[in-house]
Amino acid sequence: MPDAAELIEGIRAVASRAGAAILDIYARPFAVERKADASPVTQADEVAEAIILEALRAATPDIPVVAEELCAAGGMPATVPGRFWLVDPLDGTKEFIARNGEFTVNIALIERRRPVLGVILVPVQDVTYWAVAGMAWRQRGASAAERIAARAVPAEGAVVLHSRSHADAAKLDAYVAALPQAARRIAGSSLKFCLLAAGEADLYPRFGRTMEWDTAAGQAVLEAAGGGVRTLDGAPLAYGKPGFENPDFIARGA
Repeated sequence: MPDAAELIEGIRAVASRAGAAILDIYARPFAVERKADASPVTQADEVAEAIILEALRAATPDIPVVAEELCAAGGMPATVPGRFWLVDPLDGTKEFIARNGEFTVNIALIERRRPVLGVILVPVQDVTYWAVAGMAWRQRGASAAERIAARAVPAEGAVVLHSRSHADAAKLDAYVAALPQAARRIAGSSLKFCLLAAGEADLYPRFGRTMEWDTAAGQAVLEAAGGGVRTLDGAPLAYGKPGFENPDFIARGA
């Protein structure tokens, strides 16, 4: 297996290729279909995943890949080894369909149930976030990459991130109401983890269903930036769970 520095460059490159394919479809009319769980899927999801799967299998043939559309078509794997890839080729398909630009490409490497490497590309913004060797980075277009770090909650109160459509709005409202002077901000897909990692927000409480491929790359970036993701009982969010479904969690900045 290539070393971490070599591997991250290849993963960033494949995320960029997947993002270009997504934008090509985004720029023209596209059909929306429904998977067995009634969630939407488009040609962009499928094309991007095919690009990523081919590249990962060529670069790391000994590491299996768990990917959203692969699981939707063939079912969840019953077990995974200690090291595997988690891929969401188009996180935020609803945002893609709504054409608001808040969708991402997510690729993460899991080792011993924790995300140790992650890449998140925001195609419309041409911004890439990544984590490797305990450091988090952001690159905007062709500009130089910059280290990013989560912040402590400012004196004026926390900025709390959430999705446009939240699975349990009552729980979210109660959580925010218990925080002093909290402000709310909407953000789609894994952008929420990226904003926490970049020190632009403080909390992302998630009450409702998410899958491991939705969170792994974001968790890798956030943890490398000094933040964390924990379940409601205080345990770090872990990976390789049966069914690959996450419990409720709170993602935090520093």
